[in-house]
Amino acid sequence: MAPDPKSLADLEAVVETAKKLLEQLQIFLQDIHESPSTAPTTPLPPATKSSASTPEPTPFSIASDSAALIKAHATKLSLLIMNEPFTPSAIMTVVRDLVAGPIPGLASSVQATDAKIHTVMVRKELAWRARRVFAELGEMMRAIPTDGKALPPSKVQGAAGDGRGSLMVTAVLWKACDDVITVGKQGVAGYLLYQLDQWKELLKDTMDEMKEWGDEEAQEDDDDDDDYDNEPENLSGGEDDEGDENSIAHHQAMLDSLMDSHSVIPADDPNNIRPRLETSIKRLRLVILLFQAIAKRRVKKLPATLSANMPERIDEVAKVLSKLPDRFGDLAIAFYDLETGPIDRAMDACFFDAFAVCELLSKDWYGGRDEFSEWADRFQLEIKKD
Repeated sequence: MAPDPKSLADLEAVVETAKKLLEQLQIFLQDIHESPSTAPTTPLPPATKSSASTPEPTPFSIASDSAALIKAHATKLSLLIMNEPFTPSAIMTVVRDLVAGPIPGLASSVQATDAKIHTVMVRKELAWRARRVFAELGEMMRAIPTDGKALPPSKVQGAAGDGRGSLMVTAVLWKACDDVITVGKQGVAGYLLYQLDQWKELLKDTMDEMKEWGDEEAQEDDDDDDDYDNEPENLSGGEDDEGDENSIAHHQAMLDSLMDSHSVIPADDPNNIRPRLETSIKRLRLVILLFQAIAKRRVKKLPATLSANMPERIDEVAKVLSKLPDRFGDLAIAFYDLETGPIDRAMDACFFDAFAVCELLSKDWYGGRDEFSEWADRFQLEIKKD
Protein backbone atom coordinates (compact mmCIF):
# COMPACT_ATOMS: atom_id res chain seq x y z
CA MET A 1 0.00 0.00 0.00
CA ALA A 2 1.33 3.42 -0.96
CA PRO A 3 2.11 5.87 1.87
CA ASP A 4 -0.56 8.50 2.53
CA PRO A 5 0.07 12.09 1.31
CA LYS A 6 0.41 13.49 4.85
CA SER A 7 3.24 11.11 5.76
CA LEU A 8 5.05 12.04 2.56
CA ALA A 9 4.59 15.75 3.29
CA ASP A 10 5.92 15.21 6.83
CA LEU A 11 8.90 13.30 5.44
CA GLU A 12 9.70 16.08 2.99
CA ALA A 13 9.53 18.68 5.77
CA VAL A 14 11.85 16.68 8.05
CA VAL A 15 14.36 16.10 5.24
CA GLU A 16 14.33 19.78 4.23
CA THR A 17 15.03 20.80 7.82
CA ALA A 18 17.97 18.39 7.98
CA LYS A 19 19.36 19.63 4.67
CA LYS A 20 19.24 23.26 5.81
CA LEU A 21 20.96 22.37 9.06
CA LEU A 22 23.72 20.53 7.20
CA GLU A 23 24.23 23.49 4.86
CA GLN A 24 24.52 25.91 7.80
CA LEU A 25 26.98 23.65 9.61
CA GLN A 26 29.14 23.34 6.51
CA ILE A 27 29.49 27.13 6.43
CA PHE A 28 30.25 27.11 10.15
CA LEU A 29 32.96 24.46 9.75
CA GLN A 30 34.40 26.19 6.70
CA ASP A 31 34.98 29.26 8.87
CA ILE A 32 36.87 27.15 11.41
CA HIS A 33 38.88 25.46 8.67
CA GLU A 34 39.90 28.79 7.13
CA SER A 35 40.60 30.53 10.45
CA PRO A 36 41.36 27.80 13.00
CA SER A 37 43.28 30.10 15.33
CA THR A 38 40.64 32.85 15.46
CA ALA A 39 37.33 31.02 15.02
CA PRO A 40 35.35 30.92 18.30
CA THR A 41 35.85 28.03 20.68
CA THR A 42 33.07 26.75 22.92
CA PRO A 43 34.17 24.36 25.70
CA LEU A 44 32.32 21.10 26.14
CA PRO A 45 29.78 21.05 28.95
CA PRO A 46 31.10 19.30 32.08
CA ALA A 47 30.30 15.61 32.29
CA THR A 48 27.50 14.72 34.70
CA LYS A 49 29.40 11.70 35.98
CA SER A 50 33.01 10.69 35.92
CA SER A 51 34.93 7.71 37.20
CA ALA A 52 38.18 5.91 36.62
CA SER A 53 36.46 3.61 34.15
CA THR A 54 34.66 6.47 32.36
CA PRO A 55 37.21 9.07 31.25
CA GLU A 56 36.16 12.66 30.71
CA PRO A 57 34.98 13.13 27.11
CA THR A 58 37.25 15.15 24.86
CA PRO A 59 36.53 16.89 21.56
CA PHE A 60 38.33 14.05 19.82
CA SER A 61 36.34 11.27 21.48
CA ILE A 62 33.07 13.08 20.82
CA ALA A 63 34.02 13.60 17.17
CA SER A 64 34.81 9.90 16.78
CA ASP A 65 31.61 8.79 18.52
CA SER A 66 29.47 11.22 16.52
CA ALA A 67 30.98 10.13 13.21
CA ALA A 68 30.44 6.47 14.12
CA LEU A 69 26.78 7.18 14.87
CA ILE A 70 26.35 9.09 11.61
CA LYS A 71 27.82 6.13 9.75
CA ALA A 72 25.44 3.70 11.48
CA HIS A 73 22.39 5.88 10.82
CA ALA A 74 23.44 6.38 7.21
CA THR A 75 23.55 2.61 6.76
CA LYS A 76 19.98 2.31 8.02
CA LEU A 77 18.88 5.19 5.82
CA SER A 78 20.53 3.66 2.75
CA LEU A 79 18.61 0.42 3.24
CA LEU A 80 15.30 2.16 3.91
CA ILE A 81 15.32 4.26 0.75
CA MET A 82 16.20 1.39 -1.60
CA ASN A 83 13.89 -1.36 -0.33
CA GLU A 84 10.15 -1.90 -0.40
CA PRO A 85 7.92 -1.36 1.41
CA PHE A 86 8.81 2.34 1.48
CA THR A 87 8.17 3.53 5.03
CA PRO A 88 8.25 7.32 5.57
CA SER A 89 7.88 6.99 9.35
CA ALA A 90 11.00 4.81 9.64
CA ILE A 91 13.01 7.21 7.48
CA MET A 92 11.81 10.22 9.51
CA THR A 93 12.89 8.48 12.72
CA VAL A 94 16.43 8.02 11.42
CA VAL A 95 16.67 11.60 10.11
CA ARG A 96 15.33 13.04 13.38
CA ASP A 97 17.80 10.95 15.37
CA LEU A 98 20.62 12.33 13.24
CA VAL A 99 19.46 15.93 13.72
CA ALA A 100 18.97 15.46 17.45
CA GLY A 101 22.26 13.75 18.21
CA PRO A 102 25.34 13.02 16.08
CA ILE A 103 25.05 15.94 13.64
CA PRO A 104 25.19 18.69 16.30
CA GLY A 105 27.53 16.48 18.31
CA LEU A 106 30.12 16.42 15.54
CA ALA A 107 29.82 20.17 14.93
CA SER A 108 30.16 20.99 18.62
CA SER A 109 33.17 18.68 18.99
CA VAL A 110 35.01 20.66 16.31
CA GLN A 111 34.01 23.95 17.91
CA ALA A 112 35.27 22.66 21.25
CA THR A 113 38.78 22.18 19.89
CA ASP A 114 41.13 25.00 20.77
CA ALA A 115 44.15 25.90 18.64
CA LYS A 116 46.04 26.83 21.82
CA ILE A 117 45.42 23.36 23.26
CA HIS A 118 44.86 21.00 20.32
CA THR A 119 46.99 22.85 17.71
CA VAL A 120 45.94 24.78 14.65
CA MET A 121 46.96 21.80 12.53
CA VAL A 122 44.49 19.33 14.05
CA ARG A 123 41.63 21.81 14.51
CA LYS A 124 41.88 22.73 10.84
CA GLU A 125 41.99 19.10 9.73
CA LEU A 126 39.11 17.99 11.94
CA ALA A 127 36.95 20.87 10.68
CA TRP A 128 37.67 19.92 7.06
CA ARG A 129 36.86 16.25 7.60
CA ALA A 130 33.69 16.98 9.58
CA ARG A 131 32.53 19.37 6.86
CA ARG A 132 33.02 16.61 4.32
CA VAL A 133 30.83 14.30 6.41
CA PHE A 134 28.05 16.90 6.39
CA ALA A 135 28.44 17.49 2.65
CA GLU A 136 28.12 13.77 1.89
CA LEU A 137 25.27 13.37 4.37
CA GLY A 138 23.50 16.20 2.53
CA GLU A 139 23.89 14.21 -0.68
CA MET A 140 22.22 11.26 1.00
CA MET A 141 19.36 13.49 2.17
CA ARG A 142 18.86 14.64 -1.41
CA ALA A 143 18.64 11.00 -2.49
CA ILE A 144 15.66 10.32 -0.22
CA PRO A 145 12.61 9.88 -2.47
CA THR A 146 9.47 11.84 -1.64
CA ASP A 147 7.12 10.15 -4.12
CA GLY A 148 6.34 7.22 -1.84
CA LYS A 149 8.43 4.73 -3.81
CA ALA A 150 11.81 3.19 -3.10
CA LEU A 151 14.67 4.23 -5.35
CA PRO A 152 14.77 2.45 -8.71
CA PRO A 153 17.88 0.38 -9.56
CA SER A 154 19.26 3.14 -11.78
CA LYS A 155 19.37 5.51 -8.81
CA VAL A 156 20.70 2.86 -6.45
CA GLN A 157 23.54 1.66 -8.67
CA GLY A 158 24.01 4.91 -10.57
CA ALA A 159 23.45 5.24 -14.28
CA ALA A 160 24.30 7.67 -17.06
CA GLY A 161 22.48 10.91 -16.39
CA ASP A 162 21.54 9.99 -12.81
CA GLY A 163 24.84 10.96 -11.21
CA ARG A 164 26.17 8.93 -8.29
CA GLY A 165 23.89 6.13 -7.15
CA SER A 166 22.80 5.90 -3.51
CA LEU A 167 25.25 3.05 -2.92
CA MET A 168 28.16 5.21 -4.03
CA VAL A 169 26.89 8.13 -1.94
CA THR A 170 26.74 5.81 1.07
CA ALA A 171 30.24 4.45 0.47
CA VAL A 172 31.73 7.95 0.18
CA LEU A 173 29.92 9.00 3.36
CA TRP A 174 31.29 5.97 5.19
CA LYS A 175 34.81 6.93 4.13
CA ALA A 176 34.28 10.51 5.30
CA CYS A 177 33.05 9.24 8.69
CA ASP A 178 36.02 6.87 8.97
CA ASP A 179 38.39 9.77 8.31
CA VAL A 180 36.89 11.73 11.22
CA ILE A 181 37.05 8.66 13.45
CA THR A 182 40.71 8.20 12.56
CA VAL A 183 41.69 11.77 13.46
CA GLY A 184 39.62 11.55 16.65
CA LYS A 185 41.45 8.41 17.74
CA GLN A 186 44.87 9.72 16.69
CA GLY A 187 44.75 12.96 18.60
CA VAL A 188 47.55 15.48 18.10
CA ALA A 189 50.54 13.12 18.41
CA GLY A 190 48.96 10.37 16.33
CA TYR A 191 47.91 12.72 13.58
CA LEU A 192 51.37 14.31 13.43
CA LEU A 193 52.94 10.84 13.25
CA TYR A 194 50.64 10.00 10.36
CA GLN A 195 51.58 13.21 8.55
CA LEU A 196 55.28 12.61 9.16
CA ASP A 197 55.00 9.19 7.56
CA GLN A 198 53.19 10.64 4.52
CA TRP A 199 55.78 13.38 4.07
CA LYS A 200 58.64 10.91 4.53
CA GLU A 201 57.23 8.63 1.81
CA LEU A 202 57.02 11.59 -0.58
CA LEU A 203 60.68 12.36 0.14
CA LYS A 204 61.62 8.74 -0.53
CA ASP A 205 59.77 8.86 -3.85
CA THR A 206 61.64 12.02 -4.81
CA MET A 207 65.00 10.50 -3.88
CA ASP A 208 64.29 7.34 -5.91
CA GLU A 209 63.26 9.40 -8.93
CA MET A 210 66.33 11.63 -8.68
CA LYS A 211 68.61 8.60 -8.42
CA GLU A 212 66.93 6.92 -11.41
CA TRP A 213 67.12 10.10 -13.46
CA GLY A 214 70.78 10.60 -12.58
CA ASP A 215 71.63 7.02 -13.57
CA GLU A 216 70.17 7.42 -17.07
CA GLU A 217 72.77 7.15 -19.79
CA ALA A 218 73.51 10.43 -21.52
CA GLN A 219 72.24 10.10 -25.08
CA GLU A 220 72.77 12.15 -28.18
CA ASP A 221 70.33 15.07 -28.39
CA ASP A 222 68.73 15.39 -31.84
CA ASP A 223 69.05 19.16 -31.62
CA ASP A 224 72.70 19.14 -30.50
CA ASP A 225 75.73 18.41 -32.70
CA ASP A 226 77.94 17.37 -29.77
CA ASP A 227 78.75 13.65 -29.62
CA TYR A 228 78.57 12.16 -26.13
CA ASP A 229 80.45 8.85 -26.31
CA ASN A 230 80.99 8.29 -22.62
CA GLU A 231 78.43 7.00 -20.14
CA PRO A 232 77.85 9.14 -17.05
CA GLU A 233 79.35 8.04 -13.82
CA ASN A 234 76.95 6.00 -11.66
CA LEU A 235 75.74 7.52 -8.44
CA SER A 236 76.93 6.06 -5.17
CA GLY A 237 73.46 5.52 -3.77
CA GLY A 238 74.12 3.13 -0.91
CA GLU A 239 71.29 0.85 0.17
CA ASP A 240 67.96 1.10 -1.62
CA ASP A 241 65.13 2.69 0.31
CA GLU A 242 61.63 1.27 0.60
CA GLY A 243 59.22 2.69 -1.52
CA ASP A 244 46.68 15.30 2.10
CA GLU A 245 45.57 13.44 -1.26
CA ASN A 246 45.78 16.58 -3.40
CA SER A 247 49.28 17.31 -2.16
CA ILE A 248 50.38 13.74 -2.91
CA ALA A 249 48.86 13.87 -6.39
CA HIS A 250 50.53 17.22 -7.09
CA HIS A 251 53.86 15.91 -5.86
CA GLN A 252 53.59 12.76 -7.98
CA ALA A 253 52.71 14.83 -11.03
CA MET A 254 55.95 16.77 -10.62
CA LEU A 255 57.95 13.55 -10.38
CA ASP A 256 56.18 12.07 -13.39
CA SER A 257 57.05 15.19 -15.36
CA LEU A 258 60.68 14.72 -14.40
CA MET A 259 60.80 11.05 -15.36
CA ASP A 260 58.85 11.52 -18.59
CA SER A 261 61.36 14.09 -19.78
CA HIS A 262 64.27 13.23 -22.07
CA SER A 263 66.70 15.52 -20.27
CA VAL A 264 69.88 13.82 -19.06
CA ILE A 265 73.16 15.02 -17.62
CA PRO A 266 75.65 15.53 -20.49
CA ALA A 267 78.57 13.12 -20.43
CA ASP A 268 81.13 15.93 -20.06
CA ASP A 269 78.89 17.69 -17.48
CA PRO A 270 80.29 21.21 -18.11
CA ASN A 271 78.12 22.79 -15.40
CA ASN A 272 78.90 20.23 -12.69
CA ILE A 273 75.32 19.03 -12.42
CA ARG A 274 76.25 15.53 -11.27
CA PRO A 275 78.20 16.58 -8.16
CA ARG A 276 75.25 18.72 -7.16
CA LEU A 277 72.91 15.79 -7.71
CA GLU A 278 75.05 13.46 -5.62
CA THR A 279 75.21 16.01 -2.81
CA SER A 280 71.47 16.57 -2.95
CA ILE A 281 70.67 12.84 -2.81
CA LYS A 282 73.04 12.37 0.11
CA ARG A 283 71.43 15.25 1.99
CA LEU A 284 67.93 14.09 1.09
CA ARG A 285 68.76 10.71 2.65
CA LEU A 286 69.79 12.58 5.80
CA VAL A 287 66.51 14.51 5.82
CA ILE A 288 64.58 11.23 5.59
CA LEU A 289 66.54 10.01 8.62
CA LEU A 290 65.63 13.29 10.34
CA PHE A 291 61.93 12.57 9.82
CA GLN A 292 62.39 9.12 11.36
CA ALA A 293 64.28 10.53 14.33
CA ILE A 294 61.67 13.24 14.92
CA ALA A 295 58.90 10.62 14.95
CA LYS A 296 60.74 8.42 17.45
CA ARG A 297 62.44 10.98 19.70
CA ARG A 298 59.98 13.85 19.70
CA VAL A 299 56.46 13.06 18.49
CA LYS A 300 56.12 9.69 20.23
CA LYS A 301 57.21 11.40 23.45
CA LEU A 302 54.53 14.08 23.37
CA PRO A 303 52.48 14.05 26.59
CA ALA A 304 48.81 13.14 26.37
CA THR A 305 47.87 16.66 27.49
CA LEU A 306 49.83 19.43 25.83
CA SER A 307 50.94 22.31 27.99
CA ALA A 308 52.70 25.67 27.85
CA ASN A 309 53.94 26.47 24.34
CA MET A 310 53.75 22.90 23.00
CA PRO A 311 50.80 23.41 20.59
CA GLU A 312 52.36 26.51 19.07
CA ARG A 313 55.70 24.75 18.72
CA ILE A 314 54.06 21.72 17.08
CA ASP A 315 52.33 23.98 14.57
CA GLU A 316 55.63 25.70 13.72
CA VAL A 317 57.35 22.34 13.24
CA ALA A 318 54.52 20.92 11.13
CA LYS A 319 54.49 24.02 8.93
CA VAL A 320 58.17 23.62 8.07
CA LEU A 321 58.04 19.82 7.71
CA SER A 322 55.07 20.00 5.36
CA LYS A 323 57.06 22.25 3.00
CA LEU A 324 59.96 19.86 2.56
CA PRO A 325 58.39 17.37 0.09
CA ASP A 326 57.48 20.20 -2.29
CA ARG A 327 60.86 21.86 -1.73
CA PHE A 328 62.63 18.69 -2.86
CA GLY A 329 60.12 18.26 -5.67
CA ASP A 330 61.10 21.73 -6.89
CA LEU A 331 64.75 20.72 -6.59
CA ALA A 332 64.14 17.64 -8.75
CA ILE A 333 62.52 19.80 -11.44
CA ALA A 334 65.46 22.23 -11.27
CA PHE A 335 67.84 19.35 -12.00
CA TYR A 336 65.73 18.38 -15.02
CA ASP A 337 66.21 21.91 -16.39
CA LEU A 338 69.99 21.51 -15.96
CA GLU A 339 70.41 25.12 -14.78
CA THR A 340 72.81 25.60 -11.91
CA GLY A 341 71.28 28.82 -10.58
CA PRO A 342 67.80 27.36 -9.89
CA ILE A 343 69.41 24.14 -8.59
CA ASP A 344 71.55 26.02 -6.07
CA ARG A 345 68.62 28.16 -4.91
CA ALA A 346 66.39 25.12 -4.52
CA MET A 347 69.11 23.27 -2.61
CA ASP A 348 69.51 26.23 -0.25
CA ALA A 349 65.75 26.35 0.39
CA CYS A 350 65.63 22.62 1.17
CA PHE A 351 68.48 22.63 3.60
CA PHE A 352 67.52 25.89 5.26
CA ASP A 353 64.19 24.31 6.20
CA ALA A 354 65.94 21.15 7.45
CA PHE A 355 68.13 23.32 9.68
CA ALA A 356 65.07 25.21 10.90
CA VAL A 357 63.38 21.97 11.97
CA CYS A 358 66.48 20.96 13.93
CA GLU A 359 66.52 24.29 15.69
CA LEU A 360 62.83 24.06 16.58
CA LEU A 361 63.27 20.56 18.01
CA SER A 362 66.80 20.71 19.37
CA LYS A 363 65.41 20.79 22.90
CA ASP A 364 62.82 18.40 24.28
CA TRP A 365 59.21 19.44 24.95
CA TYR A 366 60.18 20.78 28.38
CA GLY A 367 63.17 22.84 27.23
CA GLY A 368 65.98 20.47 28.13
CA ARG A 369 68.66 18.77 26.06
CA ASP A 370 68.62 15.03 25.47
CA GLU A 371 69.89 12.33 23.13
CA PHE A 372 68.05 13.82 20.16
CA SER A 373 69.65 17.21 20.85
CA GLU A 374 73.09 15.65 20.36
CA TRP A 375 71.89 13.84 17.26
CA ALA A 376 70.50 17.09 15.82
CA ASP A 377 73.87 18.78 16.33
CA ARG A 378 75.59 15.99 14.37
CA PHE A 379 72.90 16.18 11.69
CA GLN A 380 73.55 19.88 11.15
CA LEU A 381 77.29 19.26 10.79
CA GLU A 382 76.80 16.30 8.45
CA ILE A 383 74.34 18.02 6.13
CA LYS A 384 76.85 20.85 5.54
CA LYS A 385 79.32 18.42 3.97
CA ASP A 386 79.50 18.16 0.18
